[in-house]
Amino acid sequence: MRITSAVLRRASALYLAVMTSAALAASDTGQTHAENPTASVTRGKYLVDTSGCHDCHTPWAMGPDGPAPDMSRALSGHPQSLEMPPAPKLPEGPWLVSIAATNTAYAGPWGVSFTANLTPDRETGLGKWTERNFIETIRTGRHLGRGRPVLPPMPVQVYRNMTDGDLAAIYAYLQSIPSVSNRVPAPITPEE
Repeated sequence: MRITSAVLRRASALYLAVMTSAALAASDTGQTHAENPTASVTRGKYLVDTSGCHDCHTPWAMGPDGPAPDMSRALSGHPQSLEMPPAPKLPEGPWLVSIAATNTAYAGPWGVSFTANLTPDRETGLGKWTERNFIETIRTGRHLGRGRPVLPPMPVQVYRNMTDGDLAAIYAYLQSIPSVSNRVPAPITPEE
């Protein structure tokens, strides 16, 4: 009886390990998205929450504990109502970037960039984008995979290393969140 019980426990543990490994592999290849959209959205939320997306794409506001992402405007990008003054001139030296108090506008040698609206709004966000548009943007570092460069501080050089399955999951999650109408300004090129 002891031998049979021990064998069953080991077989159960092996079966669980194999099934967990298969589920993770499916998630990394995009199979989960096609077969189980709910699991894909859950995975996408996890990736967005742990990859720093809210740090830049959710406007920050002053709270009782200091500045923090304003989750009532989650992932809506630079607020259209916030007009930025000209970017300050930085002195020569190791300084590279100026950052707005909302954490959504950045000035550096590339000019001024504003974080994008990642919500599914059809006019001002990603609502008209396809999963392919999203993945190609991250892979190429160009808007819609062929347009203007995606500017700093967006770390496309890091995110392009994600699997297609993970990028598809992020896209699925972004399409599931509340839509926010917020037209982000176009980037400003550096003064010549």
